Amino acid sequence: MDSDVTEQTLHWTWGGMPIEVGVTRRGQGPEVLMLPALSSISTRHEMDALQAVLAERFTTVSVDWPGFGDRPRPFMEAEPGMLTAFIDHLLDEVVFLPEMIVAAGHGAGMVIRHLEEHPDAADRLVLIAPTWRGPLPTMAGEHKPWFGHLRAWFDRPFIGAGIYRLNVSNWFIRRMAGEHVYEASNWLSGERLAAKRRVARTPGARHGSIRFVTGAVDPFNSREACVAALGGASARTLLIMSEKMPPRSRAEMQAMGALSGVDTVFLPHGRLSVHEEFPDEVAQAILAWLDTPQQYD
Repeated sequence: MDSDVTEQTLHWTWGGMPIEVGVTRRGQGPEVLMLPALSSISTRHEMDALQAVLAERFTTVSVDWPGFGDRPRPFMEAEPGMLTAFIDHLLDEVVFLPEMIVAAGHGAGMVIRHLEEHPDAADRLVLIAPTWRGPLPTMAGEHKPWFGHLRAWFDRPFIGAGIYRLNVSNWFIRRMAGEHVYEASNWLSGERLAAKRRVARTPGARHGSIRFVTGAVDPFNSREACVAALGGASARTLLIMSEKMPPRSRAEMQAMGALSGVDTVFLPHGRLSVHEEFPDEVAQAILAWLDTPQQYD
């Protein structure tokens, strides 16, 4: 590990329950808060390569989400209110007045939700493949009542753990990642695949995972609500996407990018984890945007 990288554990309490999440600090200069996606295989370490580039100009602080990440996870009813309260804590106690917030996937959607109540929370905001709707609601077109029953099954100590293990096999993870997350079919293999499987098999991981999949942590109920929240924020905003992203997710990103206050960059490569697979291209887009004077009407 590079000498300028510091790994820490953040202690937070929600509903009387102590929660530990991982934090990685790297670099020097103005602080940048980096938030990963929310998924079965996401942690702050998906930001590592991008963080290394940005750390040449900034103090970068990447943080896992409670209920996700690489620390053991106690059972909790993860929901948007908890996750936006965590953002409050980060901005009050960990990264006060950051130079920029960089957030990916559902993490970006959660930041947009936070901006709905705190429109001046960030001066600059980078949204990487932002999403606001989980996989099952996206496929079904809406939230179904049986999603709650599915969560209850996954929460059961023995039956739920067994069902979950079937869904985090090497075959399943590679299929899921190959269809939606990574562009190169063989990118997730070897040690990368092993690392993702360790994340998915972290004690208690199934509780947060099934809530993401079934939409229980969706920050919004509609595209209109998401776009309105982003439109009301004061932050100068960059949205990064590509034409190779899943069509339904891409349509949501394009709706956000149509806002007058949002600058959109289309990269030639990448799917939902473009920042992990193509970190140099993402970093170049961010730095070029930062170095371009803002145009005022």
